[in-house]
Amino acid sequence: MKAKNFINRITVSSIIMAVIIVFSTIPQLVKAQVNYKLAAGPDVSIKVLGSSNIHDWTMAATGIESQGDFKFEGGQLRSLHSFNLSVEVKSLKSEHSSMDSRTYKAINADKYPSVSYKLSSAVVTLVQKNKYLIKATGDLTISGATQTVVLNVTAVVNPDNTITCTGSQKIQLTDYKIAPPTFMLGAMKVYNDLTIQYNLVYKSNQLLTKNN
Repeated sequence: MKAKNFINRITVSSIIMAVIIVFSTIPQLVKAQVNYKLAAGPDVSIKVLGSSNIHDWTMAATGIESQGDFKFEGGQLRSLHSFNLSVEVKSLKSEHSSMDSRTYKAINADKYPSVSYKLSSAVVTLVQKNKYLIKATGDLTISGATQTVVLNVTAVVNPDNTITCTGSQKIQLTDYKIAPPTFMLGAMKVYNDLTIQYNLVYKSNQLLTKNN
């Protein structure tokens, strides 16, 4: 009888410990803040679209670095923290090298080699399953001048747990103390308004480590 009671006590203790272990791991499963970094690939792009008195033009960037802390709860994206993005100015290329060089000069790329965005706050709203609207407020710095910019970002959590962020933002060169450049002895004049379009794909550090 004593042996049976002893075994019963061990069994009850084992069940209690198992329950404690399970419940202690639940918060880790349903609540996590994960660092994501920008993935490489053809789907990642930042483009600057503008116009002139002659034709429209586009510049595309290749030198892009970005990362952010995405917080998930209950399998849903809840918030975004510590997000930053940097673009190497001289990685912006158009179809004309002469336009590129004049653009670098107008932005003073030798002194300010990168354009950066640093998040200060974000509000995440669920649009539909795995699709979110992120209203991101942060500082956009171009040619040493900084303006507060609110980005409306569409974020999609993909089946492979990568996150695709897309959107566009209108800016004006003069807001950053940049005089719109001219070409061909002033015959071509770039307009003040620009549109920045982005399609960015992020992978968690765990995924990057696993896949590399």
